[in-house]
Amino acid sequence: MTSRATALPHSRLRSSGGTPIVGTVTRGTTNPNRLRRMDRWIAATHGAALRRSADAVAVDLGYGAAPWTAVELLGRLRTVAPRARVVGVEIEPARVAAARPYEREGLVFRHGGFEIPIPQRPLLVRAANVLRQYDEDEVAGVWERLCARLAPRANGSGGGLLVEGTCDEIGRRHVWVALGPEGPRTVTFATRLGSLERPSDLAERLPKALIHRNVPGEPVHAFLRDFDRAWAAAAPYASYGARQRWMRAVRDLTADWPVTDGPVRWRQGEVTVRWAALAPRF
Repeated sequence: MTSRATALPHSRLRSSGGTPIVGTVTRGTTNPNRLRRMDRWIAATHGAALRRSADAVAVDLGYGAAPWTAVELLGRLRTVAPRARVVGVEIEPARVAAARPYEREGLVFRHGGFEIPIPQRPLLVRAANVLRQYDEDEVAGVWERLCARLAPRANGSGGGLLVEGTCDEIGRRHVWVALGPEGPRTVTFATRLGSLERPSDLAERLPKALIHRNVPGEPVHAFLRDFDRAWAAAAPYASYGARQRWMRAVRDLTADWPVTDGPVRWRQGEVTVRWAALAPRF
């Protein structure tokens, strides 16, 4: 993966071992059940890889002021991969101290940042609502560093997975990028369909790499425009419910956009598109 910006923000903090911590302290706002849509997708698409691994380590990077998302991630992963372990990583030492009472078998908390202070190469790194507070030109460098920490491709496996994105405060609307060791692969749009007026409502939750690119001439803008048109054309299906309307609109999108999933995921209020089709033009 080629980075457009290699300079990364460094905090003034150091780990307990003296290693410089890469990143800056963010607001840390969080709510229980906020990341359920992302977790559900991870379990469905990456659960088999976690299940096959003898050391299935997942990292909840930047879990925030409370440890709820890390606790929930462990529970959701263990429904598909019973041996999965979760490490919550936070750059603010006080947040790590506050989370320690929640440690248990399979769940620990560590002080750190984008360097990911664990000895293993994780099979999963989830970074939700972290890069939202960084500058756009810092994203590529962060992605490159995190992808370099993922478990490599081996014996036909796709290697580790980085899932980075943004959601609203209660998790109704969420957009994330999935990246492998080689770089970005897909973009997923996920929503509570009853809250949606049109698909472009999700634009406000685009991850940092795309949110400033929702302008004419950029692929993500064209995608959301076409999605709104397909949604409008599917209006007759609204009488059968928002889910049927969404599924019809997504099916129509597949004629012009490289949608990578199918009806099973569409029924969940999701659609996943290849990154190359939505990537910024420059």
